[in-house]
Amino acid sequence: MAPINVLMVGTGEYTTGWVGTGGSTSDKKIGVVGLTLFDLRRRGKVGELSMVGVNGKKYPDIRNHLEKNIKNVYNNLDVSFKSFPADNAVDPDSYKTAIDTLSPGDAITIFTPDTTHFPIALYAIRKGIHVLITKPATKTLEDHLTLIKEAEKAKVFVYVEHHKRFDPVYSDARAKAKNLGDFNYFYSYMSQPKFQLETFKAWAGKESDISYYLNSHHIDINQIMVPGYRPYKVTASGSTGCATDLGCVGGTEDTITLLTDWVKKDDPSKTATGVYTASWTAPQKAGVHSNQYFHYMASKGEIRANQSKRGYDVTDDDLGGLSWYNPFYMGYAPDEEGNFGGQSGYGYISFEKFIDACTALNEGRITFAELDRRGLPTLKNTVVTAAILHAGRVSLDEKRSVGIEVAGEVLKLV
Repeated sequence: MAPINVLMVGTGEYTTGWVGTGGSTSDKKIGVVGLTLFDLRRRGKVGELSMVGVNGKKYPDIRNHLEKNIKNVYNNLDVSFKSFPADNAVDPDSYKTAIDTLSPGDAITIFTPDTTHFPIALYAIRKGIHVLITKPATKTLEDHLTLIKEAEKAKVFVYVEHHKRFDPVYSDARAKAKNLGDFNYFYSYMSQPKFQLETFKAWAGKESDISYYLNSHHIDINQIMVPGYRPYKVTASGSTGCATDLGCVGGTEDTITLLTDWVKKDDPSKTATGVYTASWTAPQKAGVHSNQYFHYMASKGEIRANQSKRGYDVTDDDLGGLSWYNPFYMGYAPDEEGNFGGQSGYGYISFEKFIDACTALNEGRITFAELDRRGLPTLKNTVVTAAILHAGRVSLDEKRSVGIEVAGEVLKLV
């Protein structure tokens, strides 16, 4: 069977590394999605590649950026792609035209503002296309549940790009947590510096928030560490002031904390607390692009993971100080032959697992149920994260605690 064709929906930082005025100044200077798929094409795992955005006028700059920073760096790696809309057009519905060129069994990746995930994914699913969505899959629990039903009906695979599941430290911590007894407490923190708000200014505070963007990582990690527990209440708190001073709309939260109560499914006398904090107003020169750490405590032990500083730092006069890098996420150095050499990075692995799963499904070598059992971030395996994130937003908006109940086998907010 020929390798699957893939359409990249969204042309911004995560896909190309291009942010409108030039290359990103974050740790994704040449993107993640495009580079990974260009390399997977080189390795024969994907076929034709295409890309779709709203503004086709960006494509000349994007192509120059990719040729200069990817093709010319990695042995003339092929960075060609078919693009939608045309280079002289602006069309917010161009994703439909692009998806219509695919065939059932092909795939798309969605890296667009959070409010657009649901309509794009739903359109693709109903066309028989496999879907990878950046987290959060949707902004509401109801939309997440709708996608589960539609994907089952269309017999397509929908995968939420929770790449932290494949971080070797977090993966090992998940395995060790199984032997530490009953869940008692989880605290996490994740941040990005204030300049990132310039990249997100089109939607920050208007269409989504920092909790959806960053708390989603650790909520997902927590929920897969404790399959015997379920969340039953979320109380959110947000601080304001910095983001609005930087030009974001009034009310944009700088930092959001979700206090989440959990209960053991088969023993309601045992409860636990999860505290998830995310910020996009961290200092500009913090030395790391993303502070990220967690503390997990259980009845027989505890786990602490600090992924901010991994024992690898670089001092660069041009950058004005000391920086801590994370090559375990995306290693951008060429290999000994001059090709892209980051296939072991967990950012890359996340996409490769999606492509491999789609190929195996198309060839009849695996079932959807087996993919769920393997613990991949499928829609079914991420529904708890969707419920907590949505409850957090409702809690902020309505200034109250929000309950999460089980109705049959389905979660609902109350």
